[in-house]
Amino acid sequence: MSAATNVGSFQESPRRRLSKRQADTVARLVAAATDELRDKGYTELTVRSVAARAGVAPATAYTYFASKDHLVTELLWDRLHRSAAPDSALAPAQQVIEVLRTMVLALVDEPELAAAATKAMLGEDPDVAHLRQRIGSEVHGRLAAALGRRRDARVLTALEFAWAGALMHAGTGAASYKRIVDQLATTATLIIVGGAA
Repeated sequence: MSAATNVGSFQESPRRRLSKRQADTVARLVAAATDELRDKGYTELTVRSVAARAGVAPATAYTYFASKDHLVTELLWDRLHRSAAPDSALAPAQQVIEVLRTMVLALVDEPELAAAATKAMLGEDPDVAHLRQRIGSEVHGRLAAALGRRRDARVLTALEFAWAGALMHAGTGAASYKRIVDQLATTATLIIVGGAA
């Protein structure tokens, strides 16, 4: 699926609520950034090249994205935020596995994004730090909901570490996405069973 099909779905900047026109501009930049990553990779991607592809003035692009790390981290947030929630009728352990699976599979079609996000999320840009917190909160919230009200905080923390490790493996190309998903499911099961012991 082309990134352009997602134009118009973007609703919010990390700084403020956006008007429809602003949201459309940001969505065009996000779509263009995805295409730039596919074509050029993280190293050659710039906010200016993304703006040119989106048909947006560089100054306008910089009002929304302070750096390429900010832009790439926003792409990751967008993919995760739009990934589907699991069926709430599943048992907690299966819900956890499905949460982790859907968050990894959200990146399957965009391996360049996973690789770029691994680098971008380590950036010191305040906007990147803000998005890191939002991504962490999203992952935490989904896993906490899947585990249910009787969750063990240690199990939740271990699952968050497992997710972060899976993202790092995906970004470095250390394993295929299928293998990462399978290993993450096995790891989650071990963590949950161990936590229940």
